[in-house]
Amino acid sequence: MSVNPAIQGRVFPAVPPYLVGREKVREFSRAVFATNPINFDPDAARAAGHSDIVAPPTFAVVVQEATLAQLLAEPDAGIDFTRVVHGDQRFSYSRPIVAGDELTATLRVASVKSLGGHSMVTAESTVVDATGAHVVTATSTLVVRGDE
Repeated sequence: MSVNPAIQGRVFPAVPPYLVGREKVREFSRAVFATNPINFDPDAARAAGHSDIVAPPTFAVVVQEATLAQLLAEPDAGIDFTRVVHGDQRFSYSRPIVAGDELTATLRVASVKSLGGHSMVTAESTVVDATGAHVVTATSTLVVRGDE
C-alpha cells in the first residue's frame, strides 16, 4: 500500500495538553548533553529572564510525538510504520519552552510527494501555550520506503 496523497492538507484534532515538568526538562537536557545552566537551574534560568528552566530546542519533539502518532494511526493514510525512516526535522520558535508550560499541538500534513517509488510526508505540528500563543512549529519529514 502506498501513501495516500489525499492526506495532504489534512489537519488533525489538537492532542491533549502536555504539562512541561522541570524533571522532564532536566532528563531531556542530560540525554542531549546540554551544558547550559538554564536547562537545569531555576535561578540561572530566572537570571537569564525566564520563568523556569528552559528546555533544549529539540525538546519540542516530545510534544510533537503525540501528533505524529495520530498521523501514523490514520487508517486511510497508507503509512506502514515498518517502512518509515525519519528524513528531516526542523523547529521554528516564537519563544523557548520552559518548565510549567502547558502545551497543545495540532498537526497538518503539509505535503505528500512521491520520489522514485518512495513517499515523503511532511507534517507540521503547531504548538501553542495555554493562552493560545504560538511557541514552536515542529516540522518532520517522514520517508516511507516503497516496495522492494
